[in-house]
Amino acid sequence: MTDTSDFTADEIARGDALFKAPSVFVKGVTSMDALPDDGRPEIAFAGRSNVGKSSLINALASRKTLARVSVTPGRTRELNFFTLGHDAELYLVDMPGYGYARAPKSAVKDWTQLIGEYLKGRRELKRVFLLIDARHGIKPNDRETMKLMNEAAVSYQAVLTKADKPKATELEALVVKVTEELAKHPAAYPQVLATSSRTGSGIPELRATIAALAPNGVVP
Repeated sequence: MTDTSDFTADEIARGDALFKAPSVFVKGVTSMDALPDDGRPEIAFAGRSNVGKSSLINALASRKTLARVSVTPGRTRELNFFTLGHDAELYLVDMPGYGYARAPKSAVKDWTQLIGEYLKGRRELKRVFLLIDARHGIKPNDRETMKLMNEAAVSYQAVLTKADKPKATELEALVVKVTEELAKHPAAYPQVLATSSRTGSGIPELRATIAALAPNGVVP
């Protein structure tokens, strides 16, 4: 599980400060030419459909409706941009979920192309947080996304969601397994974070990790 000793009290406080500031939805993007052009750094959340991405984003912001939560997988069909911080020093990007076969094939093709183009060609993108369901571990389509980010030299970090679901011993074993697999990927950040939107575990540590990616690692 996430080792809280890896984070100082100051780092946790900066993470809390970042997400206490108002987070504002800016725009939903369906093509590369519509991306924001103000040069702000971006952090993105990617993962399989129904991995708990929207719930995690809402938990980070301590809000229930910042990102839409749906019982129907595949509802996020755009790159959704939200500001983070008092001076909007970061963008949080909620990416479409992948791996939902019941979505129309044309829509899946469009989402896949958009995700690929964004990951390959976005210099403002500082890190992708790759969400992995703690009940299931890394799946083949996660590995496809990892391969794409390796090839594009995009830094990414694994975040386990729904960490309250498996037993503690099962979760610890999964963290070890995921860490070992990520060690084989050049673009992967080595630390694995385990989170639960329901219980709040791991949320302060993820906030601190994101705050460290703000310009100069400073949050006003």
